[in-house]
Amino acid sequence: MLDSDSRPALNAAGAAAAAVLDRLREGSKEHAPRVLSEKARAIAEKPMAAPISPIVLAGTVRVVEFMLIVLVGLAIFAVYIEPIQPQFPRYLAAVVTVATLSTLAFQIADIYQVHAFRGHEKQYMRLASAWSVVFMIVIGASFFLKAGEMFSRVWLSSYFVVGLFALVASRKVLYYIVRRWTREGRLTRRTVIVGGGEPGERVVTELRRQKDTGIELIGMFDDRGDRGGDECAGLAKLGTVDDLVEFGRRTRVDLVIFSLPITAENRILQMLRKLWVLPLDIRLAAHTNKLQFRPRSYSYIGKIPVIDVFDRPIADWDVVMKWLFDKTIGGLALIALSPVLLATAIAIKLDSKGPVIFRQKRYGFNNDLIEVYKFRSMYTDMSDATAAKLVTKDDPRVTRVGRFIRKTSIDELPQLFNVVFKGNLSLVGPRPHAVNAKAEAKLYADAVDGYFARHRVKPGITGWAQINGWRGETDTHEKIQARVEHDLYYIENWSLLLDLSILLRTPTSLLKTENAY
Repeated sequence: MLDSDSRPALNAAGAAAAAVLDRLREGSKEHAPRVLSEKARAIAEKPMAAPISPIVLAGTVRVVEFMLIVLVGLAIFAVYIEPIQPQFPRYLAAVVTVATLSTLAFQIADIYQVHAFRGHEKQYMRLASAWSVVFMIVIGASFFLKAGEMFSRVWLSSYFVVGLFALVASRKVLYYIVRRWTREGRLTRRTVIVGGGEPGERVVTELRRQKDTGIELIGMFDDRGDRGGDECAGLAKLGTVDDLVEFGRRTRVDLVIFSLPITAENRILQMLRKLWVLPLDIRLAAHTNKLQFRPRSYSYIGKIPVIDVFDRPIADWDVVMKWLFDKTIGGLALIALSPVLLATAIAIKLDSKGPVIFRQKRYGFNNDLIEVYKFRSMYTDMSDATAAKLVTKDDPRVTRVGRFIRKTSIDELPQLFNVVFKGNLSLVGPRPHAVNAKAEAKLYADAVDGYFARHRVKPGITGWAQINGWRGETDTHEKIQARVEHDLYYIENWSLLLDLSILLRTPTSLLKTENAY
């Protein structure tokens, strides 16, 4: 076993993601869309339901069961005991105490895991045992505090029986819901293995041997040509790591596990240079390594020790919080700015012929094409939906009203509809670029290494780059490079407070209009 002084070796293998990112950016290159193999294409084209985070599901079950326990206690109080005002506060305090203790007891009993939700009989025994322990604690506390006469014995015994029945019934309903979601693949982590041969076979075999890991193996990718044949331990080989990049853009991939030994540092880094642009978790399997670290150096997938290389940005509860932030603040902004939206629409209609709203295809999350809304700022017959030519100062294509709304960024306000109703934009995030936008006659992806890494999160109306002065025309390599660097900083340092800070600083940044045409 190695002590803490050996951690530089772990970092060299990729555990220190920040250091690895710097190395990746030095040599990452984007590739044109590749032609996938027939097997890979068949998997990528298969429709699938939206995923559900097991962490969010477990948290939601905690909240629902807490509320259920409170409601059962209050319902029995309302039915059996005359709701006299002086009695209600102490009964309310009692049911909240029972609900809190029950949540803690269920956590200790380990029945807030997805595998427990799938209906194993042990969960019902553990639930009943934990529920009984809670009531034993409550009864014991009331005895020693001489508070037994303050509560009805019928209420307490009814609470125990009805509460247990309600909890078991709710778990049974949850079982059917989770079983359906599991069948649809919504609760599994779609996983690919990178690297075949004997190490790959050992990883695949071990994952298949274990139950309730939440892993769905969908394929293997290997850069070593035809070595190892068309499969690895029965898992189909779908292509090379370059193919995996294209595959990950066409279908949902949640996790990549490298089966290569940590001593193959150069090979791993070469592959990471290609994969870090995708919004997924990357792990390095360590169960075959002769070099052993302390247990706390690893995380685990089932019983397989792995080294964390990259984590998907903005995952689990962060996704929920950002969604609530977007819907709440975006909805309020839409209401508050409705007079401005109406006045702008009228001005555009009076100024020139054509539609008020301009629709444009742009790159969204994970390189998906999305349609964003803007107020039309150009003459209809001169509109450039593909952004083949950037707007420049005194551009003759821009209308009189268009110059004003572009300077003030009012033309971007219809994107609030993208945020609130379509959900393909966020209030804060990397600004989405048009598919054919260029800097010095080069597409952005060709001008900047690692450009597509900015698409690992949902794009936004405003962002870190915009409030730091990188707003408007991006006609040079330096400008688009600076934007991408700011976008990557935002992704790697995201927090809800950072989003709020960017949103509050955006109005001030709009006063700087020298680069907005």
